[in-house]
Amino acid sequence: MTTTPEPSPDAASSGDGSGRSSWAARPVGDEDRLEVRAAVRQAVSVSVATGLYGVSFGALAVVAGLNLAQTMVLSLLLFSGGSQFALIGVVASGGTSAAAITTAGLLGLRNTLYGAQLSPLLALHGWRRVLAAHLTIDESTAVATAQKSRAAFRAGFWWTGIGIFVVWNLLTLIGALAGDAMGDPKAWGLDAAAGAAFLALVWPRLASRVMQLTAALAVVVAVVLLPFVPPGVPVLAAGAVAIVVGQVARQPRQPVTVTEYVPDGAASAPQDRAGEASPGSPDPGDPDEPGGPGDLPAATDRPEEP
Repeated sequence: MTTTPEPSPDAASSGDGSGRSSWAARPVGDEDRLEVRAAVRQAVSVSVATGLYGVSFGALAVVAGLNLAQTMVLSLLLFSGGSQFALIGVVASGGTSAAAITTAGLLGLRNTLYGAQLSPLLALHGWRRVLAAHLTIDESTAVATAQKSRAAFRAGFWWTGIGIFVVWNLLTLIGALAGDAMGDPKAWGLDAAAGAAFLALVWPRLASRVMQLTAALAVVVAVVLLPFVPPGVPVLAAGAVAIVVGQVARQPRQPVTVTEYVPDGAASAPQDRAGEASPGSPDPGDPDEPGGPGDLPAATDRPEEP
């Protein structure tokens, strides 16, 4: 769960370049109601699609060694899909509790950045603020920020966050009960399902070249360290690689200065792009100008013979 910062008093009218500066002053009309309905439909579809992963988490948590109560408490309080799968992955591989918690915490730091983006637009206080912080996840942030009005923004956030929370935890309970009845997870191929489920969550985010490079470097580092370090440490090292690549990718590039080549002898008569002589330069066709034809001896002039 993340903690969202205090909203600025002028946050609703400050604008962020996306057309949201007029949200606070714009009255709610028919167009806004249509956008709210569209946001709710999108939120419901995302909630169902994402919540289905709860079955996998519940079953994997039980076969990793957690009992039913521990599985449900972890899902209800942590409520961050990637962090949950990472935690039980470390536990299932024999990693320490410290490594599991650190791995889940590093992955959950992204929600803090989401909270900083959402807080000024939600402008909540008291228990609603705490609840919104708990529901700030990838999907609720994505649906909310895709909307065009403030009413649709809020509807998208709340419907997505609450919808996923309900569906995820309900199916986590079902998965945990099923995991108890399955017995040996290797007989069902569930020993590798945690990694597959985590990959399914991460795969849609590997759209840019930077993200693909980051994932490739993280995999290489994790695989190289796997035989030499305790379980859980390769995941932390891979996370450190991602942080380093992200910082390097954000560094502004230095502007490239292009120096135009000027042939020898051309510097005395600079010209603009139209091919005309620049102001202040001598005109070679003017006989009165220094350096003009008047200063040159004529081709037919000969010195007088004595």
